[in-house]
Amino acid sequence: MANVIKLKKGLDINLKGKASAKVSAASASKVYGLVPDSFWGMKPKVVVKEGDEVKAGDALFVNKLHPEMKFVSPVSGKVVLVERGERRKVLSVQVEASATQQYVDFGKKQVNSLRAEEVKKALLESGMFGFIIQRPYAVVANPDDTPKAIFISAFSDMPLAADVNVVLKGKEADFQTGVDALAKIAPVHIGVNPGNILAGTKNATVTEYQGKCPAGNVGVQINNTCPVNKGEVVWTLAAEEVAIIGRLFNEGKAILQRTIAVAGSEIKEPQYKTITVGAKIGDIVAGNVKTDKKVRLIDGNPLTGMQTSQDAFLLAHSTEVTAIPEGDDADELFGWIAPRFNEFSTSRSYFTWLQPKNKEYILDARVKGGHRHMIFSGEYDSVFPMDIYPEQLVKAIISGDIDRMEALGIYEVAPEDFAVAEFVDSSKVELQRIVREGLDMLRKENE
Repeated sequence: MANVIKLKKGLDINLKGKASAKVSAASASKVYGLVPDSFWGMKPKVVVKEGDEVKAGDALFVNKLHPEMKFVSPVSGKVVLVERGERRKVLSVQVEASATQQYVDFGKKQVNSLRAEEVKKALLESGMFGFIIQRPYAVVANPDDTPKAIFISAFSDMPLAADVNVVLKGKEADFQTGVDALAKIAPVHIGVNPGNILAGTKNATVTEYQGKCPAGNVGVQINNTCPVNKGEVVWTLAAEEVAIIGRLFNEGKAILQRTIAVAGSEIKEPQYKTITVGAKIGDIVAGNVKTDKKVRLIDGNPLTGMQTSQDAFLLAHSTEVTAIPEGDDADELFGWIAPRFNEFSTSRSYFTWLQPKNKEYILDARVKGGHRHMIFSGEYDSVFPMDIYPEQLVKAIISGDIDRMEALGIYEVAPEDFAVAEFVDSSKVELQRIVREGLDMLRKENE
């Protein structure tokens, strides 16, 4: 029986366009791109050149700071472009997929007979280690560290997020193998929601979280069970990434395939698609985006995702592609003074509070208001289920007060933990950007 933690703070945002349980294969992309910015905090060094032939699992680039950490091709084929931007920053390494896929053979392994260092070596060699994120700083984990725990959030309650019961159906054995492997390195904690298919996972501490969004954030789960103090390190992974690791040990291949939700009010048939990491967004949503209005495509969910385009490549950690109205062509009679029965609001400014709780809303990308002075209103705290003062922490980051940032718990947070607070913020402050800058500042200071 899993431990149960009930969270009182949070906010569920019910958007129209949730993915149905239908799963189908996305159209295969001609070219796949691995994007270094998917792995925050890593400095890439490209180890291939245009024209090279690679197998799925061959390294495309490595981490300059830890050359043993490889980032591998999701497909076999020919390297057609090493895309660079300003100051020769590596934007992507693109591989034209061959007709028949070939994989590097890393060898099947019996996890129970492996030591921690052997597990870590296998993850580094196969490119799987790059999927591990560490707290503090919310960056790619340092292989030289020994974490005090490894946390896996087995659900997400962000708007339009993918359902792990659909994503991992039939992959439970691979997930268990992945947990067994990670448990060789450090104790594993898994956060689940009621009815989760992973609640019976062995060799890990399973905790059930009951509450509103962002209960599914791994930062919330860490804060409520194993807070990170200065000098400590915790590693985190998403549930499907653990299954990919398990498949590596079971089959001996780095098969970077994911099942993602294609969702949103501007998707004709919201559903799940099986894709390969680095696929073109256009191939994932081909023929499934409404064209009667201007649409914003998002790599991720509407709160924490990144604006993208059909020509872009899917980022490595992405579990959703969503489409919502841009909103720049909206023409509302009477503007804000209208009663607005179909607009979502956390206050009683609109008549949202009179609507059924299960009502679905269509929200667009408009900010709906200009930047205002930040005041202590309690808005953040009402939706922030962590033992942290969010408003004070954000102000400490803005002022660059490192000592106060540390005292207020910055080591425990990531930008995604402030997504709901950013949504309800009447001052229109870009909280996730500020927190990211604060974490980068602190990391640079402590190097």
